[in-house]
Amino acid sequence: MPTVSAKPAAAAAAPAATEAPAKKGKGKLIVIIAAVLVLAGGGGGAWFFLNKKPHDAEHEEASAAAEKPHAAPTYMAMENMVVNLADPGGERFAQIGITLDLDNEKTAEKIKAIMPVVRSRVLMLASQRTSEELLKRDGKEKLADDVVAEVSRALGYEVDEPKPVKAKAKAEAEGDDEEDAAPKKKRKKKAAASPVNGVLFSAFIIQ
Repeated sequence: MPTVSAKPAAAAAAPAATEAPAKKGKGKLIVIIAAVLVLAGGGGGAWFFLNKKPHDAEHEEASAAAEKPHAAPTYMAMENMVVNLADPGGERFAQIGITLDLDNEKTAEKIKAIMPVVRSRVLMLASQRTSEELLKRDGKEKLADDVVAEVSRALGYEVDEPKPVKAKAKAEAEGDDEEDAAPKKKRKKKAAASPVNGVLFSAFIIQ
């Protein structure tokens, strides 16, 4: 009886055994690539989220600031004042109505407590003007600035006296000439800002 050799069967099984590891290797490679893509996608998403969050926070803060209502202005009307002007003969006078623009109600209460002082200072200022000065716009603006300064002083705030243009130019020229000869003087500490923002005229009649 002829003997059947087993070698062909073994040879046939060998390619199958070789193909199995190759398929497993390809499967692992696909899994690794998929994992890398997932990690890359997750990292990109995290980067986008982290970079977007501050921008969104800034946008929300800006929106909140825009929606936040501004504090309502505090206006304090003073009683109308009649004052004799500095015209020759003393026959001209002015009736002036003043409203103070203040930071808050607390400042208004402080001014009410010293109102006699405030009115006296304002009357003194106005009585130094002539009708010709007060009939001009710049004359009224100068009076308004001076009233702000006087009310601020009455509240205890330091206010620098404005220098005339000629005097200011002269002081600057002298300062340039003496800059090398003398040491610079120590600058004064900046005074606190006054709570008096401005002056509004509710009446201004000159007769």
